[in-house]
Amino acid sequence: MKTSTPVGTQADQLQVTEDGKPLDAVRGTRAGDLDLRRTVLWWKGFEEQVVSRQQELHGIGEDVVLAAQAADTALQESPPRLAGEVFSAVAEGFSTVPGEVPRLLVPWFAELARSIGREVSTRSLADAAGAGVTAVQRAGAPPAGTPSLLDALVPAAEALVGAEAAGVPAVAALHAAYRAAADGTRRTVEDGTVDPGALLVAWFFERGTVV
Repeated sequence: MKTSTPVGTQADQLQVTEDGKPLDAVRGTRAGDLDLRRTVLWWKGFEEQVVSRQQELHGIGEDVVLAAQAADTALQESPPRLAGEVFSAVAEGFSTVPGEVPRLLVPWFAELARSIGREVSTRSLADAAGAGVTAVQRAGAPPAGTPSLLDALVPAAEALVGAEAAGVPAVAALHAAYRAAADGTRRTVEDGTVDPGALLVAWFFERGTVV
């Protein structure tokens, strides 16, 4: 049975931090699309968030940290030349870790890599979104409402498709994806704790808004 949890507690879990301090999202001060440098910063920031706050990823923290470290090793061994290659390396790294959530995220990162070329655009995000959700479902992810990471991934994907239809830049699209993922994550609360897979997805999209 789901129980309520203080809004402040949920907000703290969903807020991206750096050195223990909250980071504010970028609001129109940089180019709309993400080039290679900013895509690497997105990944590195997400990795740092996972490592520093792994205790909040109840039951999956250790697996996700190992996957993130494996992804970082893959990036070091084969430095990316294009933005999409960042997520190719991430998918490769995550595939080496047997944990359920890392395994389920491999096809998501693979679809990002397939759709993204030189820059992360709203169109490439939208193209990856639907295919990525389908791939995660085929990989055996528990359905949304179980709860599971799909409670955050599905609404985020829908937000990205909507952002592409509205013609907004990638940074704005990532804002929309994060808000949708965060709302979905809040709906997973059980015994005062959000689903860790959904929380991970929310962190991923939020980190994309602060590079």
